[in-house]
Amino acid sequence: MPATEMQDLRRSYTRLCKESGGEPQESILQHLEQATSRNRLDFATHSLSVDTCGALGKLLQDELQFTEIALSDCMLSEEGAKLLLHGLCANSVVKSLDLKGNNLRAVGAETLGKLLRQNKSIKSLTLEWNNLGIWEESFAVFCEGLAANGHLQRLDVRNNQINHQGAGELAMALKSNSTLQELDLRWNNIGLLGGRALLNCLHSNRALRQLELAGNNVPSDILKAVDQAMDHNQERQSILYKSRNMTQVLSKEVLSLKEEKAKQFLGLMDTIDKQREEITRSSRVSTARVGQLQEALNERQSVMNSLNAKLQMTEAALALSEQKVCNLGELLSTAKQEQAELVEKQAKELQQHKKDSADREAKLQHELSTASEKNLLLRNEVTELERRCKTQQEQLFQVKEDLTHTTAEMKLRAVQAEERLEMEKRRFKQVLEDAEALRLKEVDHMTHHMEASEHALQERIQRLEATRIGLEEELSRVKATALVERGQVEEELIKAKNQARLEEQQRLEHLEEKLRLMMQSRDEAQNYCLQQKQAVSEAHAKESQLSLQVEGLRRRVEELQQELSNKEQEKVTEVNKVRVELQEQIGHLEAERTAQEGMREKIAALERQMKVLSSNHREALLDKVGEISSLQEKLRVREAEISRMREEEAQRASFLQNAIMTYVQGSPLSTGVPKN
Repeated sequence: MPATEMQDLRRSYTRLCKESGGEPQESILQHLEQATSRNRLDFATHSLSVDTCGALGKLLQDELQFTEIALSDCMLSEEGAKLLLHGLCANSVVKSLDLKGNNLRAVGAETLGKLLRQNKSIKSLTLEWNNLGIWEESFAVFCEGLAANGHLQRLDVRNNQINHQGAGELAMALKSNSTLQELDLRWNNIGLLGGRALLNCLHSNRALRQLELAGNNVPSDILKAVDQAMDHNQERQSILYKSRNMTQVLSKEVLSLKEEKAKQFLGLMDTIDKQREEITRSSRVSTARVGQLQEALNERQSVMNSLNAKLQMTEAALALSEQKVCNLGELLSTAKQEQAELVEKQAKELQQHKKDSADREAKLQHELSTASEKNLLLRNEVTELERRCKTQQEQLFQVKEDLTHTTAEMKLRAVQAEERLEMEKRRFKQVLEDAEALRLKEVDHMTHHMEASEHALQERIQRLEATRIGLEEELSRVKATALVERGQVEEELIKAKNQARLEEQQRLEHLEEKLRLMMQSRDEAQNYCLQQKQAVSEAHAKESQLSLQVEGLRRRVEELQQELSNKEQEKVTEVNKVRVELQEQIGHLEAERTAQEGMREKIAALERQMKVLSSNHREALLDKVGEISSLQEKLRVREAEISRMREEEAQRASFLQNAIMTYVQGSPLSTGVPKN
């Protein structure tokens, strides 16, 4: 503890002592100055005055950082202990309190009862070598505080003069207390009745794991029964701890599976969104390229118009030349013969010109036919590309359907795995309940059988005692025949004792046989638990297989996406080639425009379908989440009912046992047993 905090504590102590009209103790001041532990306040073997106790009680109200307080052998007075414990009532830091050897009596017991009722932090309380059990009313107040306490785990009340009535009060308190785990009652005066009361309370208390009763004149059979009850509670606590750990592990695994499914669904949605974006981007690029091709087409149309105009001009010029030739022929026919050769020459030139024009027309027609053939080939290629595009779209749709089927199968397998886990949990709980009921029935049967055998032995001993008394009277009356009859009576007595011993041995053997059968049943229950654990491990293995299948499907989806991207790239290259070729043809551009409009309509239809499927999937997920929450609520209600039924059965068993004990104690057989 830092020096500054210790100095503040010393100053506060001296100030409170002076305010109360007393002087601080030098030994306490020296101890505070020499203290080194931050969490432990140790005043053991220091005699504390009333003023010091009052000051310490006020200091402990201020939430000092001490988790352990040791006040053993401090010779506390009744008033000092009251002031000190009153200060601890409001403290929420102290975990361990040691009041050993302070001779606490009536006022101390009542104050301790108030402390246990109000304090909510103390886990360990040591009260060894006090006198709490001398005054029964004060000890009853202490027991009431213990019954109301819900945080104390260890209580040491050795050597406190507790009698059988005090043990009965403690038993009543233990029936209500559900947190105390260790109770030390050694070296008191509990006796037979107190031991029975404590044994009866253990039927309803399942939290107590250690109960020490040595040095209390308690019979060995009760001590053995108490030890068996403690062993049973320890086994029950260990089983509950293991079951809680298993349920936590299973719940964590279920949550992890749900998170993985959600991540997979989100990943699929992201991939679908990316594909949509790529499709929209490609459609935008295609529209831009279509616009460019439309502009090139317009330019080609303008060139073709100019060529048509030039052709019309040449045809007009040809018609004019023919008309001039006709006029010149008429003029030449009327001309001189001298000019006949010139006319014939001109006619030959005209024929040659006509032949050239015919050849040019044939060439133009041939080029037009080749252009039309190329146009047909390009149209065929366009139809082939449209067919490929349709097949690729069908493959894409098939891949999406396969993906939806695989997701549905994974959901169904996950639901089946959860149902199997719930069934295994219910089966395991039912087996535990059946084993617990069977064990309780066997214990009740054995206790009843032991009591009946004890009563029978007591009655036989009483009859033998009566016969012995009668024989002694006859011996006193008739001395002549005493020797003979004494021998006969002794032989009969020996025979009766031998018979009683044989019967007792047979009963013990029978009880040992029953105990062996119970051990076998417990081993069978343990084997069944091991089988259940193996089933749980198999479920884990199946779950790992399912996760591997999911991983394989994920890889398959990635491969399909890679193939789709490759196909998209091939499609892009082919479209580029086609676009280069389409720049030369007008009809192919119009067909390409119509194909693009159809593609847009199909993409819009696919987007609408994807939206509908995603909304349906989300609604189905919400429905499944609601069903899971309702099933969990039903499971909690069923567990609460089972726990309530267990408590009722335990109360009925305790009431029946108490009634049997009261009947046995009040019967004339128990009162008529001779005391040795």
